Amino acid sequence: MGSVAELLAKRLVFGIATLWVISLLVFSAVNLLPGDLADAILGQGATPEAVAAFRAELGLDQPVASRYLNWVADILHGDLGRSLANDRPISELVAGRLANTVRLAILAAFIAIPAGVGLGILATVYRDRPFDRATTTASLIAISFPEFFTAYILVALFSVTLGWLPAVAIETRGGGWQQALREIALPALTLALAVVGYVLRMTRAAIVNVMAAPYIEMAQLKGASPLRIVTRHALPNALSPIINVVIINLAYLVVGVVVVEVVFVYPGLGQLLVDSVSKRDIPVVQACCIIFAATYVLLNLLADILSVLSNPRLRRPRQQV
Repeated sequence: MGSVAELLAKRLVFGIATLWVISLLVFSAVNLLPGDLADAILGQGATPEAVAAFRAELGLDQPVASRYLNWVADILHGDLGRSLANDRPISELVAGRLANTVRLAILAAFIAIPAGVGLGILATVYRDRPFDRATTTASLIAISFPEFFTAYILVALFSVTLGWLPAVAIETRGGGWQQALREIALPALTLALAVVGYVLRMTRAAIVNVMAAPYIEMAQLKGASPLRIVTRHALPNALSPIINVVIINLAYLVVGVVVVEVVFVYPGLGQLLVDSVSKRDIPVVQACCIIFAATYVLLNLLADILSVLSNPRLRRPRQQV
């Protein structure tokens, strides 16, 4: 277990270093934007004195390194700053939007993960048969389509043609959970279709990779059915890459929702990010970017940890010579 602990510690250090580099990139990118923030907010009619006072209020008169260190220190203390658009604490703006984004990602995950793993198992059971060819082709098509294209196809089908689901995901108060589910269905389905293909193909590839092992041949000689061979013998030994791709796609579901939220006008963190960019609300933009980055890094770190723990060769104690 010593090697496992050492490997997990290295993954943790690497995740923290990655998050630090991302914070540097986010802060640098925002500060490299053309124009002066104070001039852009106050307008051309502002006096030089007013601009100077506003720059001092925002801390723009300080060196870049000092502003970065102060920003990181505030984040570590849980202070994301205040919005320039409405002077509200950013934590209040982000809390509800982040909850909406997580709710959308969870619903999409409940659709995509079981469907992807299940179809991947069936594609392996019926390998090189029409079902296998159909599912792998459909998964490749789903992966190839960008999210906004898939979203517009679903809107045209389920909203315009059939009239079953609303084309926008604006929250309706007092509508109950059925109404809330109808409003979030199309965004969740759009995200799910983008993930199912990846999970299906990785599940199939991981299981096929262990199908040539001697214990699989022994199970075949004993007369076990293909479904039993795949689920009872091959799948447990293929869990490590499957877990890895599932967690990585969960990270995508959280941080890859920006386009989907904009298309469906869903009040999530991605929509808040786009609105803040249009308003030049820099503190909110920085907060949204660092939240997305932290979520992605932490979920990738979780994927590495689970992959290590699910690998029997790493968990098995070393034999003393």
